Amino acid sequence: MKPMRLSDHIAQQLEIMINARGLLPGDRLPAERKLAEELDISRSSLREAIQKLASRGRLVSRPGGGTYVCDVPHSWSEEVIVDPLASLFMVNPEYRFDVLEIRHGLEGAGAWHAALRATDDDKRRLRARFDAMIELHGSENTMDEARADATFHLTIAEASHNLVLLQVMRGLFTLLQTNISQNLEKLYTLPKVFEPLSAQHRELMEAIIAGDPERARHAAHVHIDFVHTSLKTIDEDEARKARSLRLPSEKV
Repeated sequence: MKPMRLSDHIAQQLEIMINARGLLPGDRLPAERKLAEELDISRSSLREAIQKLASRGRLVSRPGGGTYVCDVPHSWSEEVIVDPLASLFMVNPEYRFDVLEIRHGLEGAGAWHAALRATDDDKRRLRARFDAMIELHGSENTMDEARADATFHLTIAEASHNLVLLQVMRGLFTLLQTNISQNLEKLYTLPKVFEPLSAQHRELMEAIIAGDPERARHAAHVHIDFVHTSLKTIDEDEARKARSLRLPSEKV
């Protein structure tokens, strides 16, 4: 087997560090000198590894401004298909229910482990993400609120300290925020839907902070089930209205 190049090994170390520290799109890496000392490598080797990750769209370096974890390259509103799952999602909006089914399993497990493993820093970060999400309610740009919502759920995955779960959730980030955006647009047609959604997110956060895994998993399932049931209700109401507006067939 061909040995791994040093730069590839360092790039792998950087990926592990990004995941382990829960760095999100837009977060800055430590200064180059500090990072090189921390990894016990030369700065030239570090730069080569950063360039590799930059070429994959994982990092971006700004001249004189440091290196940052890359944001999602394209938002749903830009009408660019960047993922085969997103492609399916555009063709048939019913796939949002498939996403919810996957979220039910993943986020229940993530909440369980987060309640058991979250550090004090994880808990502070989770509370900050919750506050940011609440502050963006009613934003003119639905994607801003969806991004904050998706980031809150991703923060729970980070607090689980399960790197496989975290990688899966990160891979679904674009799809997740798209799913949330479309769900929000639908859900906010219902009166007083913000209160139960906020209460569900708060309960999920508080269960994790309290270190209660059963309560946290239950809160995650209650939230996803509420969204699923509410969307089904909206779809059924819209279908009934559409049928009632159809003109009767002309008699032959």
